[in-house]
Amino acid sequence: MDQTAIENVEAGLFLEALHQRHGYDFRNYSRASMLRRLRRLAEKTGAPSLSAMIPSVLHDRAFLPEVVDALSVNVSEMFRDPGFFRVLREEVVPYLRTFPFVKIWHAGCSRGEEVYSLAIVLREEGFYERCTIFATDLNPVVLEQAKAGIFPVEAVRLHTANYQMAGGRAAFSDYYHASYGSVIMDSSLRQNVTFAPHNLATDGVFGEMHLVLCRNVLIYFDRTLQERVLALLADSLTHGGILALGGKESLGGQRARDTFAEFDRKWRVYKKVDPASAQAHRRAGPDGAPGEGA
Repeated sequence: MDQTAIENVEAGLFLEALHQRHGYDFRNYSRASMLRRLRRLAEKTGAPSLSAMIPSVLHDRAFLPEVVDALSVNVSEMFRDPGFFRVLREEVVPYLRTFPFVKIWHAGCSRGEEVYSLAIVLREEGFYERCTIFATDLNPVVLEQAKAGIFPVEAVRLHTANYQMAGGRAAFSDYYHASYGSVIMDSSLRQNVTFAPHNLATDGVFGEMHLVLCRNVLIYFDRTLQERVLALLADSLTHGGILALGGKESLGGQRARDTFAEFDRKWRVYKKVDPASAQAHRRAGPDGAPGEGA
């Protein structure tokens, strides 16, 4: 057995111990990505091997926050994928106006960059007051950071450029103030936002949502977990609700394909429909263009 195979065994044992002891389930995350993060954690903590961390995860509760922070994915930026936020502004928001009120679930919100981006779009479109936003993540450390709305000042140039490309209608600086090397987002942007813990791998349906954003999260899961999460997201949407995935993510299996019709193909935005409508949409293609089987 070579070193990689041994590490795979150790990783499986570590993740099983984490799940059995604390309920955090990373067992169906992409193994290659998980191995990289476990190696970094072992290096950071001075552990000689992945299996050497198992006693700590079983018996040292102070180790848990460090483990969850190391294994969860917290990479994002404001108005990440500006083209998506332009579609959100120009196509999704006008559609959502057909509902008297709107509930939005931002699943896997990390440090909150995209939650504040969403709030800015809704504010500029005069729609924020009709919306309730639930922003969730499994990592309690990043959730606290998201609630605080404090980001490094070094990222402002990138965030400003993204905001402008996303069709921003004001100056991005209108939404924050700078203090001691950080920017602090305007507290009014989180007036209708509830930040809460939720684990996509283990927790249940979130509610009757009109819009669910779960962007660049599925790419870190294996196929089994992807299917579970897609079913969870579908069951959390009201009929006619909108699902937004990341640009490199897809609906995957037949159940999801029978639940959604394309709303915007490029930016992986989907509308929940009945199975017959989904099949008809696939046959016709978006906007009446030839689709599958044409």
